[in-house]
Amino acid sequence: MNPSTKKTTTITFRLDENTIQRLRHESNNKQVSTNTLVNQALKQFLDWGMHESTIGFVTINKQVFVHVFGKLSQSEIIDVATRVGKDEVKNIALFMKGAMDIQSFLSWFEIRMTNSSVQVSHIHEDDGFHRYVMKHELGKNWSLYHKTILELIFEEIFDKKINVKIDKTMIAFEFTE
Repeated sequence: MNPSTKKTTTITFRLDENTIQRLRHESNNKQVSTNTLVNQALKQFLDWGMHESTIGFVTINKQVFVHVFGKLSQSEIIDVATRVGKDEVKNIALFMKGAMDIQSFLSWFEIRMTNSSVQVSHIHEDDGFHRYVMKHELGKNWSLYHKTILELIFEEIFDKKINVKIDKTMIAFEFTE
């Protein structure tokens, strides 16, 4: 058996006919099977959705967020990231993943970015080198906020050096395990 092959189990659900029609329509639009779409939706719910209200996340329109976050100065962003953001990110990642090691944290961070409409590229080489590049449309302050948090978490919790580069649409970081 291929180690990357996941074991599956069959289960039956009764769903409203309208829900099934919407699932089939969306699977056609995405050019995936309805089974794949449902698996993706359930995974997203289990990895993220069921925790959102428990951990205190709120939904806000992207343009409103960019406008409000953009009003803060760089020193205010760094202050928020240092005084509140780092501990909140650490605690949320621990709560959702049940551990706070590099692998758990990065797994959580990737899910968080994906759920923030951020495109994530991760290169992991055999020698333990990792490079992440994240493309977003949330502005320089959002990048600075996450740069500050990543540097603090890697230094204080993982005792690792991390190289983070940012601009108004990208966050790139790399480190070696």
